[in-house]
Amino acid sequence: MPEISPEAIVLVGISLVFGFFNGLHDSSNVVATVISTRALSPRRALWMAAIAEGVGPFIFGVAVATTIGDKVVAADAVTLPVVYASLLAAIGWNVITLTFGIPSSTSHALIGGIMGAVWAGFGFDHLQPTGLTTVLAALFFSPIVGMLGGYLIVKLSFFLARGASPQANGWFKRGQLLTATTLAVAHGSNDAQKTMGIITLGLVATGDLHTFSVPLWVIITSAGAIGLGTLLGGWSLIRTLGAKFYRVRPIHGFSAQTASSAVILGAALLGGPVSTTHVVSSAIVGAGSAERVQKVRWGVVNNIFYSWLLTIPASAALGALLYVIIEPII
Repeated sequence: MPEISPEAIVLVGISLVFGFFNGLHDSSNVVATVISTRALSPRRALWMAAIAEGVGPFIFGVAVATTIGDKVVAADAVTLPVVYASLLAAIGWNVITLTFGIPSSTSHALIGGIMGAVWAGFGFDHLQPTGLTTVLAALFFSPIVGMLGGYLIVKLSFFLARGASPQANGWFKRGQLLTATTLAVAHGSNDAQKTMGIITLGLVATGDLHTFSVPLWVIITSAGAIGLGTLLGGWSLIRTLGAKFYRVRPIHGFSAQTASSAVILGAALLGGPVSTTHVVSSAIVGAGSAERVQKVRWGVVNNIFYSWLLTIPASAALGALLYVIIEPII
């Protein structure tokens, strides 16, 4: 890490805490189905996911980081109080939802925190419409695509495996090892970039960077933070995604992971910061619905849906409140 100002050191520290909680919160998305189908033991699944998460950011570029850090907030609103309030709001919402086992979106929490902080300090006219539209469109449409993908892949799998013996479950279980690893790489490539984007945004605010360009050390530390968080695992969320929707079998896990990986990797390459939680949850629901609609416990799905609707407004309010508190201090 090059020499940076004391303000930037504090900023990087808070950002890496956010990245850690992102991994802790979202590890459930990667390993829940592979654990529930017993394709891997919990500890092996988390180690696999942590390593793959750390590798992901080095493979697929920094398009998402650029969207988060350079295309959402107007340049004159890039200040330390805005960055601090955004991060702390996202971390606070993650802690609340992790405590209650609600698989909410870290991406939504960060975007909500940014919106609230910018509104409190500068007004909504300092949010860039083009970048914000890109972000919100990616967050909105990706779960729909994930659900449809999970549904279609299960239907296709049943068609191709018609007449097969129960040993086909073994093939799907082994296939989950590949799809789970791919999903972990996809998650690391998309979500670690959110930490990169906010760190780089803060470095511009402190004057440690003159233009928005993600340094290599930011990529390394962000990848490490999300990998460490994943390794420790959010067990309450793993139970929610792996068991509370329905009894997940290998064919469901394989199909949901395949659909989720495709959506998240595609978004990472296009610069769309999708919610891994939303995509994976939707893909699991789609996979179960393909076998039988009544198979899914829709009451659990409704509760999670309402938490999704609440995330951006709640984190925006928290971001605005934190800005009002932080700005006079800094």
